[in-house]
Amino acid sequence: MRRRALSFDDVSVALSAEESETELVDDLDPDAFGGVLPMSCMWEVLRRLPPLGLMSAAGVCKGWRDATRRIWRGTEELRLGVPAKAQIGFLGSVMQKCTGLVKLTLRIESDFDATMLACIAFSCPYLQSMQICTASTSVNRISGEELSRFIADKRCLTSLKMEGCSHLGSLVFFSNTLSTLWLSDLHSLSKMVINLPNLKEVSLGFSQQETENTDLTAVMDALGRSCPKLQNIHIASIRLSHAAVLALAAADLSGLRMLSLLLGSTITDGSVASICSSYPKLELLDLSGSSITDSGIGMICNVFPETLSKLLLALCPNITSSGIQFAAAQLPQLELLDCGMTICDPSPESCTDEEDFDSWFRERPNSKLHLVYQKLIIKHDRLKKLSLWGCSGLDALYLNCPHLKDLNLNYCRNLHSERLLLQCPDLESVHASGCQDMLVKTIENQVNDSSPAIENHFPSKRMPDGSKRVQVPYFYSPQHSDDDKKRRRAVKRPCVVVPS
Repeated sequence: MRRRALSFDDVSVALSAEESETELVDDLDPDAFGGVLPMSCMWEVLRRLPPLGLMSAAGVCKGWRDATRRIWRGTEELRLGVPAKAQIGFLGSVMQKCTGLVKLTLRIESDFDATMLACIAFSCPYLQSMQICTASTSVNRISGEELSRFIADKRCLTSLKMEGCSHLGSLVFFSNTLSTLWLSDLHSLSKMVINLPNLKEVSLGFSQQETENTDLTAVMDALGRSCPKLQNIHIASIRLSHAAVLALAAADLSGLRMLSLLLGSTITDGSVASICSSYPKLELLDLSGSSITDSGIGMICNVFPETLSKLLLALCPNITSSGIQFAAAQLPQLELLDCGMTICDPSPESCTDEEDFDSWFRERPNSKLHLVYQKLIIKHDRLKKLSLWGCSGLDALYLNCPHLKDLNLNYCRNLHSERLLLQCPDLESVHASGCQDMLVKTIENQVNDSSPAIENHFPSKRMPDGSKRVQVPYFYSPQHSDDDKKRRRAVKRPCVVVPS
C-alpha cells in the first residue's frame, strides 16, 4: 500500500490506496463546496496546492478548512523544497499540521544548523525516514554531537540520508532501529563510535580535498564489528587502502550483497583476493578508481560466476580489453558492466573539456598506461547496460548482446566507424557525445536498420577455391534461431542516439 504523500517541489502527488482516499472524501460535507465541482475533483485540486496555497484555501470557508485539515492530517510522506528566504517557523508550521508524518524529504537552499533538527524532532514524533538534500550554495552546519543526539532520541527512525556533512567532525551513533544510513561530503572525522546492530545499508561519501585525513581503516573496523547485519556498503574516499579492505574483511559479514569501494587508488589485486575470500555471495561489486589488473578480474570471475550481476570498474587504468572480455565471458548473470575510462589514450588531445584524463593518470602511483589501441569483443545473453565512457584507447568494438538496452560510448574518440558492429536488437539508447561524426552516423544506421549490411564493415579475403569470404568476429554466425527470427519480425522501437 502506498502512503499518502504531499510533494511541494512539483505538482505530482501520490496518494495511498484508493479505498483510503475514498474514505477521506466521503466524510466531507457535499454542500461545503457549493456543488460546483464533485467532491473528488475538489479534493484532487486542493491536495496539489503548495503549502501557502493550501493554507490560504483553509480560509475560504468551513468546508475548505475541513478538507485541507484532512489533507494535512492524512499525510504520511512529505517532500518539501525549502527556499533560501524561508524561515524555520514556516517549516515547523507545515510539519506540525502533518500529525501522522513518518517520511520526510527536504531540499534546503539556505544554510542550516541544529535548529532544523530540533524543529523536526519536535514536529514529527513518529518519524521513520528522513532525507535532507542540499543545494550547491547551502551549508550544513550540523555537528556530529547534534546529529548523534537526534538519532538517539528518535526511537522510530529507520532511515537517515543527509548531504553536506562536512561539519560533523565525529560519528557517535547508537540506535536499535536505524537500518539505512547515508552521509555525504564527510571531512576529516576524528572519531567514529557506532552501535547500530540492525544497520543493513551504509553509504559514506568523503571529501576529495587534500586535507581530508579520516582514518578509513578505523572506519571499516567499526562498521565490521558493530553492524553484523550489513548487506550494502558504499564508501567513496581517496583514503581507501588495502589496509582498510583487510579491516573490513576481518569482520563476519556473511550477508553482504553489495560492496562499493570508490577512489581507492591503492586497492590492488591483493585487496580483491581478500574480498573474494570473505564475501562469496556478492551481487554488486564496485571498485572504480582502484589499481586492480586483469588478474584481479580473473579472481572475481572465479568466485562470483553465479551471483554477480553488476560489476563496476571505471577509472581503473591497469585493466585491458582482455580483462573486460574475460569478465563478460565468465560472468553469465551480469546485467550491468561499467568500464568507463579504463581503456584510455593518455595523450592530451584525447582529453575532454570536463575532465583532464592525463593529469588523472599521472597522479596515480600504481597506474600502468597501455599505449596500444585495443579492440573489445563482448557476447553476452543477459547484459542490459554497458558503459565505456572515456575509453579513448578503444578503436574497435563488436557487441552481440540481445538484451542490451543502454550503451554509453561518450568520448570514445578513437573508435573507428568501420570497426564497429552492434548486434543488439533491444538497444534503446546510445550515448555518443564527443565521438566522431562518422561514428555517430554508423551507430544510427546499425541500431535503426532492421537489416544492416554487415558485410561492408569488415575486410574480406579470397579463399583457395576463388570464393570471397568476409572476416567477422568469432561470435557472429549466419544461422539464426527461431527466437531471433521472431524478434526480427516484431516491430522494433527506434533506438535513441545521443550525440551531444
